[in-house]
Amino acid sequence: MGRSAARCAAWLAATLLGCGAAWAQVDINNATEAELDGIRGIGPATTRRILQERERQPFKDWADLVARVRGVGRTSAASFSAQGFTVNGLPYVPAPAASSAAPGG
Repeated sequence: MGRSAARCAAWLAATLLGCGAAWAQVDINNATEAELDGIRGIGPATTRRILQERERQPFKDWADLVARVRGVGRTSAASFSAQGFTVNGLPYVPAPAASSAAPGG
């Protein structure tokens, strides 16, 4: 491999590595204001509420985030998680649907 081919391969590897970092997961307890603003479905007001609540106390889990931040529900939590955001390193896992069948039946 010639020098220019080696440089091209090195550039390509560095570019691909950088693209992978763009898809890395970001924890909501550590996310910057810019990272929160970058979440599809979060506007400036919700970003402020998340930051204010997080300043009071970090979020324990997704249920804690949903309970404490007005405007964030289960549907939006699932969307944020699908975009690579976590709470304490964990993705959002929806609660199982309640069964309407009678016990023992």
